[in-house]
Amino acid sequence: MRLLSSIVFFITVLSNLTHSQTFGFGCLGFFGGYGGFTYQQYDAAGLNDYLKFFNQFENTIDPIGEFTSATGYRVGLNLFRATFENGIIVTAKGFYQYLSEKNKGTVGVGVNNDNYSMDLTLKNWSLGFDVGWEFTKVISWKILDGSLNFNNVTLTQTTDLPGETIVNKYKSDSGVFGYSIGTGIIVSVIRDYISVEGLAGYTYLEVDDLTNEQGIQFFGDIVLPAIYPNISSSKIIESGGFSAVIQINVGFPLL
Repeated sequence: MRLLSSIVFFITVLSNLTHSQTFGFGCLGFFGGYGGFTYQQYDAAGLNDYLKFFNQFENTIDPIGEFTSATGYRVGLNLFRATFENGIIVTAKGFYQYLSEKNKGTVGVGVNNDNYSMDLTLKNWSLGFDVGWEFTKVISWKILDGSLNFNNVTLTQTTDLPGETIVNKYKSDSGVFGYSIGTGIIVSVIRDYISVEGLAGYTYLEVDDLTNEQGIQFFGDIVLPAIYPNISSSKIIESGGFSAVIQINVGFPLL
């Protein structure tokens, strides 16, 4: 709440200091939306430690790969946008993002093999703002782009046995907090109406453990041999990492 209040105060100060400005994408005549492709890296330390144990002690023909990055999409709305005489652009926005990474493996000795798959999905609702500079009528530099992210993480573990499929689903607590910060370039196709945007930055994300419908934690359900280190002290996702977005922005005049 303190950060949100600071953002509102910042926008108000800019409005008072500038006498001539134009508004769009959700304020005084324009409504804007956007959508595009997203890429997210992360350090899934605990989950990858579990996979190392699984691949080592099971009779794996095709080991399950480690989790390192996810891809997906983002859709959102520009709630407020102001372009000032000096070319500075201020935007407040909200968006929904879906990311996933799926890895597969096979266990067996060539007869009646068991197929395993693990699907990690990251869904989040976010509130953000950005400050940019329109230094030509075609190209703008997004100097700073920031957002507060409320994440929901799900791990779906599927085992395909001969004549049977077993699905186990583990979820994080609702609304795990995270944040993103970055910079980018906006290329205007039709000014105020259509533009293409590229954004790169860092996203913070941390998930301690995941729990199924019976209240059993993912790590709590794992019994390791004595010779293997205890991974229950690790986090499912230790940290976030590099993130990138390519999206199309569209503005609509309100009649």
